[in-house]
Amino acid sequence: MADSSRENSASVSSYQRPGAVVSHWAHMRKNPYPTIGRVMRPPNPENRGNRPTAEENVPNRFELFLLGDGEKKVTEETDTRIPSTSVFTFNKEDHTLGNMLRARLLQSPHVLFSGYKVPHPLFSKFILRVQTDGTLTPRQALLQACKDLVTDLGLLSREFTKEWELRKMVGEGAEGINGT
Repeated sequence: MADSSRENSASVSSYQRPGAVVSHWAHMRKNPYPTIGRVMRPPNPENRGNRPTAEENVPNRFELFLLGDGEKKVTEETDTRIPSTSVFTFNKEDHTLGNMLRARLLQSPHVLFSGYKVPHPLFSKFILRVQTDGTLTPRQALLQACKDLVTDLGLLSREFTKEWELRKMVGEGAEGINGT
């Protein structure tokens, strides 16, 4: 009797329609990692079809920084949901400028929020959101941040050039002493 109950329970739980697939994972039982152990061959160029090659799919370099006809560098949209907030879209720019502007804006006591995002990594564009306390408009805060950044970068350039020239003079002096 015990044997017949085991048979019935086994037959009920494992009942399959004739010709039915045992499981949708059945193909994975043999090799759960189908690419491991297989010889990967390079694609046949004759069977490529109409798909572009990697070289053909890369955008031209100048498209990353030159503005198209009628395209503006910066556009501003006022955010109506939050007071004293604007969203600026910078075309043909990337994380470098976005992060510098965000950091500089956050140093201002009148800026409550500043953040940026890059909508897609293949397109050189970022969106900067700025919220102020109402003393300054977001546009004024952004212009002041840009002026401050230009001043800071000019100072950095002068200091770097000065250090570079000093290193060159020290290097030339050492060469003269050693006679080489």
